[in-house]
Amino acid sequence: MHNFQAQDHFADGAQYIAGRLTKGTSGTSHAVVDPATGDEVYTYELAGSDDVDAAVAAAADAFPGWAGATPGERSDALHRFAGVLAERAEDVAQAESLQCGKPIKLSREFDVPGTVDNAAFFAGAARHLQGQSAGEYTGDHTSYVRREPIGVVGSIAPWNYPLQMAAWKVLPAIAAGNTIVLKPAELTPFTSLLFAQAATEAGIPDGVVNIVTGAGKDAGEHLVGHPDVAMTSFTGSTGVGKRVAEIATATVKRLHLELGGKAPFVVFDDADLDAAVHGAVAGALINSGQDCTAATRAYVQRPLYEAFVQGVADLMESVRLGDPFDPSTDMGPLISHAHRDRVAGFVDRARSYAHVVTGGEALQHPGAYYKPTLIADAAQDSEIVQSEIFGPVLVVLPFDSDDEGIRLANDTPYGLAASAWSRDVFRANRATREIKAGCVWVNDHIPILSEMPHGGYKASGYGKDMSAYSFEEYTQVKHVMFDNTAVVRKDWHRTIFGDR
Repeated sequence: MHNFQAQDHFADGAQYIAGRLTKGTSGTSHAVVDPATGDEVYTYELAGSDDVDAAVAAAADAFPGWAGATPGERSDALHRFAGVLAERAEDVAQAESLQCGKPIKLSREFDVPGTVDNAAFFAGAARHLQGQSAGEYTGDHTSYVRREPIGVVGSIAPWNYPLQMAAWKVLPAIAAGNTIVLKPAELTPFTSLLFAQAATEAGIPDGVVNIVTGAGKDAGEHLVGHPDVAMTSFTGSTGVGKRVAEIATATVKRLHLELGGKAPFVVFDDADLDAAVHGAVAGALINSGQDCTAATRAYVQRPLYEAFVQGVADLMESVRLGDPFDPSTDMGPLISHAHRDRVAGFVDRARSYAHVVTGGEALQHPGAYYKPTLIADAAQDSEIVQSEIFGPVLVVLPFDSDDEGIRLANDTPYGLAASAWSRDVFRANRATREIKAGCVWVNDHIPILSEMPHGGYKASGYGKDMSAYSFEEYTQVKHVMFDNTAVVRKDWHRTIFGDR
């Protein structure tokens, strides 16, 4: 059984503004539901526009002091932050599993240590806020580039990885000297609040990290459109991302979008079949398939196709669904019954044109469980192949030539992640060059690390999370030029007035 008592821990509210918990003022209450049981585990008042205004004001007040801190001071604070998170690891893991329904082993071994590592990475990155070195490019001037913080960042994070998404939004922003207001999904506020509290405990000044937990239409849109927010970072669906872009454009603010995905999993006929089967099941079922980089479309060259289908089906049927707090549970529920029904709708509609090899049904259980599902014989242009399902559903299709496999991999609007499976280095290299995705794994699918960027092509958005590339996005580039001649009348002035 879990030990995290949310109602006690967040008795003062689910907003974190200027270093303290406070209640929302929208007048609307919201219940966080444990998706594994259907029980309400926390009820709170949602944030309204006044709460967003207060959070932005707190961030704006904190900005001059935090931006003026030395890189070493910010680095030291982030190192302490990583240490506090590590000390609180078990509480954070329990809170993540309670609100999301993800297996405790996933929270303990993936979400929490990955977040601690991310904090440690950006603690180091904070000391490397560098521009181009000085140089006399005209002969008469010295030029150099400064990287400066942008200001107040307004970020919106999704419900599937609330802890890691909070880290991916907050850490590069504050490492670069910005302050931030983060809106987590109202379904999953716990670990974002714990994250902000840990920042305060680590000595990061009040107002640098603020949390507003409210509905997207109210708190989210107000945050994106706020005139004092200089940058918006959003992770979520492509449809909502378009709305975020529309609002942000009106105030001409910096915009970062990490959107949907439909990752291809391309298995060439020389691949290690067992490795591909295991990789496909792990890649498709991580976080109950609620992962924008999850393996969703397996393209298997025809000589391996039937064996791959059988191997994946057999392995999926061995996956243990159950209580997220049982260490032996492999897969938990989906985030809600409504989302489970949405996933089931995709599968049920596919029955008219494809074959459900295994799974394809909900468990008779109070929680929002859905069995691991494998679908074959779908057409490339069908809904189940083209649309993001965001559940434990893998579609497998055959291909003949390498050209066809790569063409099919690229044949959706998305381009977030992909994998290629082959023992042939030339074949694999071709796939990494020609598959249009922000990340292409070879003979694996899913691993991420703090040092490497995460972000997409096409309808999967633009901008990068994690890595030094992410850090740079939260800075403003300024060119500084010094005259070195002390000459009053410059030669170029004659183009405006007078003669040489």
